[in-house]
Amino acid sequence: MPEVVVATPRTGKFNKNAARRVRRAGKIPAVLYGAGHEPVAVEVDPKQISRILYSESGHNTIFDLTLGEKANAAKAMIVDWQREPIKDQLIHIDLKRIALDKVLRVSVPIKLVGVPVGVKTQGGILDQVLREVEIECLPADIPSHIDLDITNLGLHQVMRVSDLPHDEKIKFLEDEDTTVAHVVSIREEAAPASDVDAATASTAGTPAEPEVAKKGKTDADAAKKTEGKK
Repeated sequence: MPEVVVATPRTGKFNKNAARRVRRAGKIPAVLYGAGHEPVAVEVDPKQISRILYSESGHNTIFDLTLGEKANAAKAMIVDWQREPIKDQLIHIDLKRIALDKVLRVSVPIKLVGVPVGVKTQGGILDQVLREVEIECLPADIPSHIDLDITNLGLHQVMRVSDLPHDEKIKFLEDEDTTVAHVVSIREEAAPASDVDAATASTAGTPAEPEVAKKGKTDADAAKKTEGKK
């Protein structure tokens, strides 16, 4: 059964002080828009929004939203949210009405499945480059995540967007050649440190700076003595 979010229209001024009053009352200020309707300032329950954001489908969850009277119920989803950085509390939400027969553009997580042979038997390290992929599909077809089997991925091999499981209901918007994950060697990972060591070794024969400073000081002292004799 889908989550039902109750949105209460806000009236009066819509400034920072008004938003603070909404939060002190235990609600979150929000804006509802989309599907050909004018934007509406509302307030919602932060507990309901948090349940949706932390669910398996996260911000791609489509839920029932009631605005005022129950006759105004509509399908909606969370398209943006803001958190207070210190206390990590929700402080504002953007909600969008959804038409179930209209294609949506969303980003969904990529979940790697299995242990690559390049890690298991060849001593490599798995590096996931792309963690979310942008897709287009109908609201009812939005997946909570996309699984990618990496069991046969060997050392120095790459899996790309083209290797993701494709479905006629989903259109991938990322370039098919975009790297999703690859297995690299430990030596490649340690290369930057080796470069630093090489740079340090190349300067090993350079005269120490204090010697130059000492010579400069001696020349200056000699000049002072010469002036004193004059």
